Amino acid sequence: MRFIEKEDVIKALDYPSLIEALNDAFINEINVPSRLHFDFKNPQEGIDSTLLLMPAWQEGVSVGTKILTVSPNNAKYKLPAINGIYILFDGHKGDLQAIIDGKPLTSKRTAAASALASSYLSREDSKSMLMIGTGALSSELIKAHSCVRDLKEIYIWGRDKNKAQKVADSLPEYNIQVIENIEDKISKVDIVSCATLSQNPLIFGKYIKEGQHFDLVGAYKPDMREADDEFIKSVDIFIDTNMAKKESGEIKIPLENKIIFEKNFKADLFDLTRGAKEGRVNDSQITLFKSVGHGLEDLAAARLVYEKVTRS
Repeated sequence: MRFIEKEDVIKALDYPSLIEALNDAFINEINVPSRLHFDFKNPQEGIDSTLLLMPAWQEGVSVGTKILTVSPNNAKYKLPAINGIYILFDGHKGDLQAIIDGKPLTSKRTAAASALASSYLSREDSKSMLMIGTGALSSELIKAHSCVRDLKEIYIWGRDKNKAQKVADSLPEYNIQVIENIEDKISKVDIVSCATLSQNPLIFGKYIKEGQHFDLVGAYKPDMREADDEFIKSVDIFIDTNMAKKESGEIKIPLENKIIFEKNFKADLFDLTRGAKEGRVNDSQITLFKSVGHGLEDLAAARLVYEKVTRS
C-alpha cells in the first residue's frame, strides 16, 4: 500500500492525460452509487460544514471511495475549505493499493471535468476567459480551460483583490489581469468560470451575450447559487450528472419554482462523451456546464495517479 502525497498527485495529474482519463471513464461502465452527503452543525462558525463519501468501482479493475469535508469559513484560518483522502483498492483481490491526498485530487479532477465539458461546449475559437473566485480551484480551472482552448486573455475577480492578485502572480505563464467588477468583463469574454461559496448570485442574465460558455463549479448545496433566474432560463444547460439537479441550488431552486423545466437540460457528460447527444450546435448558442462532482471522476483520477506513481 502506498500513501501518495500532494506533490506526487500534482505531478501525476497533468491536464492532457487527466482530461483523457475522465473522457474514457464517462464512456466506460463504472458503477457509482449515490454519494452520501451530510451537512452538520459547526457551532463555532455559525455555518454548516459538510461530510461527503463518494464510492465507485469498475468490476474486476478497481474500487475506491473519497471521504472529504467542506468547511466554508476555513479561509480565515488560512486553511483550505476542502480536506479529504481517497482510498483505492484492487477490484479483483480487494487489496488496498493506495491512500491518496484528496485535496489536490479533487481540485484537479474538478477542473479537468470543466475542461472536458468545455471541449464539447465552448466555441473552438474561444480566446478569452473570466475566472470568478480566488479559492484553490481558481488556478486549476485557468490551467485546465487553457489546455483545451487557446486563451489569450484571462481575467480574474475576487471579493479580496489581494487574493486575486496572488492567483494571477502564481501563474506568470498566463496573461491574467485582475478586475474590480465582474460586469466590467463578463459581457466581453468567451468563457466564464465561477468557483465560489457564494449564497447569492454573482452572474446575472442581463450581462450575458451570444456565443458564450459558462462553467459553474460552486453552489454545491441546495441553498447556494452563483447565477440568477434570468441567466438560468436564457442558456442551454449541460450537467455532469443528474445529481446536479438535486444538490445544487443553481438548478434545484429554478426547477422547483418552474423557472426551468426538463426540456432545458440538453445533455450530461455521459451523453456528450458517448456521442449520444450534441454539445454546442452553433456559434450563437449560450451554454452552461454545471457540475457538482462525481465518483467516477475521482476513481479515474486516483487510478491515473496510482499507475503513474507505481511506474516511476
